[in-house]
Amino acid sequence: MSEPIRLSKRLIELVGCSRREAELFIEGGWVTVDGEVIDEPQFKVDSQKVELDPDAKATAPEPVTLLLHQPVGISAGSALQLLEAANLSEEHRYGKRPLKGHFLRLTVAADLQANASGLLVFTQDWKILRKLTADADKIEQEYVVEVAGDMLAHGLNRLNHGLTYKGKELPAVKVSWQNENRLRFALKNPQPGVIARLCEAVGLSVVAIRRIRIGGVSIGKVPVGQWRYLSAKEKF
Repeated sequence: MSEPIRLSKRLIELVGCSRREAELFIEGGWVTVDGEVIDEPQFKVDSQKVELDPDAKATAPEPVTLLLHQPVGISAGSALQLLEAANLSEEHRYGKRPLKGHFLRLTVAADLQANASGLLVFTQDWKILRKLTADADKIEQEYVVEVAGDMLAHGLNRLNHGLTYKGKELPAVKVSWQNENRLRFALKNPQPGVIARLCEAVGLSVVAIRRIRIGGVSIGKVPVGQWRYLSAKEKF
């Protein structure tokens, strides 16, 4: 029996490509071993059937952006551990196939409010990272905020037109009731803690905060702790 060899070496033997081309084919998800996609060039094979997709392209995979429904109480660093193929939302398991390279070199963009859950963006795409940082003041974010207490008279109007709280001017925001104990906030580049201060200014305390949208991108029907890919049609 022959010694197992690297998948990239076996592919070179099969199709006569260069080592770099073999690595790109494999990392791009174009190579199967006994019918299963393997995206690691160092994967060892012996007698298995190795095949290259007829439509394969020896190009570096496109950078991806992952949208995580972050649970409350964990940091962005800890949230990275949730980004694995097994946690891809069931409803979004179509189109793009998870590759190991999709979970490398990810940068978090647009931090959540303290103790908030909801949409958190991780990206490999420098253009998206630049958009979410350089244009942060122009991009609206939407939050659902569960509150307790009784709102002061005309509190909703005051929130929508700006107010001062404890000597500090608070930003004008778009606020509406979603139901009897939940408010929807829409605001641009919210500073840390500002939603809690806005609620306190009208007599409410925050029970929970969940971000549901950044610009034109919403978390959609992704369960807590799971993620989906940003589609090519979506724009922040």
